[in-house]
Amino acid sequence: MTAANQPVPFLDLAGVNGALRGDFERAYAEVLEHGRFINGPEVAKFETEFADYCQAAACIGVGNGTDALELILAGLGIGPGDEVIVPANTFIATAEAVCYVGARPRFVDVLPDTLLLDPDAADAAVNKNTAAIIGVHLFGQMVDTERLLEVARKHSLAFIEDAAQAHGARFAGQRAGSVGVAAGFSFYPGKNLGALGDGGAVVTQDLELADKIRRLADHGRSADSRFHHDLRGRNSRLDSVQAGALSLKLRGLDQGNKGRVRAWEQYVAELPDQVRPVTRHPKAEAVYHVAVVQVDNRDKVCAGLTEAGIGWGLHYPVPCHLDAAYGDFRDSLPVAERAAERILSLPMSPTLSEQQVARVCEVLRSVTE
Repeated sequence: MTAANQPVPFLDLAGVNGALRGDFERAYAEVLEHGRFINGPEVAKFETEFADYCQAAACIGVGNGTDALELILAGLGIGPGDEVIVPANTFIATAEAVCYVGARPRFVDVLPDTLLLDPDAADAAVNKNTAAIIGVHLFGQMVDTERLLEVARKHSLAFIEDAAQAHGARFAGQRAGSVGVAAGFSFYPGKNLGALGDGGAVVTQDLELADKIRRLADHGRSADSRFHHDLRGRNSRLDSVQAGALSLKLRGLDQGNKGRVRAWEQYVAELPDQVRPVTRHPKAEAVYHVAVVQVDNRDKVCAGLTEAGIGWGLHYPVPCHLDAAYGDFRDSLPVAERAAERILSLPMSPTLSEQQVARVCEVLRSVTE
């Protein structure tokens, strides 16, 4: 098989993690040596590093990104009787977290060019029960935080960042995680900063909120005694092994993001006219967690990619408000619904080569003619 027709994986996790294998093994050996698999020194170290990276005052490592959002909502006292504005185009975990605290998601439409939360739609959706807006930094691009903060301040709402796909992204010079009252991150292995299993974090500028979330994530334990519980909490912890791996990977995050940006820019330059990339806001510095485009006749395009050995994904083919579990919140949101029929995610990794991007574009050209 020649280089010209070699398969191109959707995500090269083996390549991303392979270069650090020796470092991972040494980090694991250290955890085996001290035996503190939960709340070991690696956790505090990573929390400090990631808070600094996000330009935030505090970081709390938790079990996963969904937990991070749920804990933020619980920490803010959002629950039954409250509504939370959520974009219809997001992974279901955003809405899931709202429902788990007993609140109602209010799904709103997205912008046709970026497919991110429409600030005007968010503004129009506010009612007497609205408690918060969750701005989802989807595909590696931050939402328009300036306009959404205006909406939040106008109505005295909490602005929460769902930054699960935006490690290192910026908007108007501000890092993801530094803008809202708090931000939830996922370290699912495929993320720009991915663990070797599940993991997540909350970052915030509010130290009181950080303390409350830390206690909520540790069974609601009292700050004064580990034997007393003054909050109804839960168990959600980032373990020492994952924290150690994340510290190692954080060192190379910016460089990896540069590789993603390079690949995306090549896609934009070489994709055929029938394949339309999602656009970037002029103030956004995106990190391209996934490379999303829109195409007509998607089934035919996907079949052609599969036949050529090109990996692909869909983010996301069913808008949240149309998913069966969320039928109670069904609405007509035409931009998200139309995009769901046309979106397609192309291969994206920090290790993606120029030759691989060219191969993907060549195949797309042949199947869209």
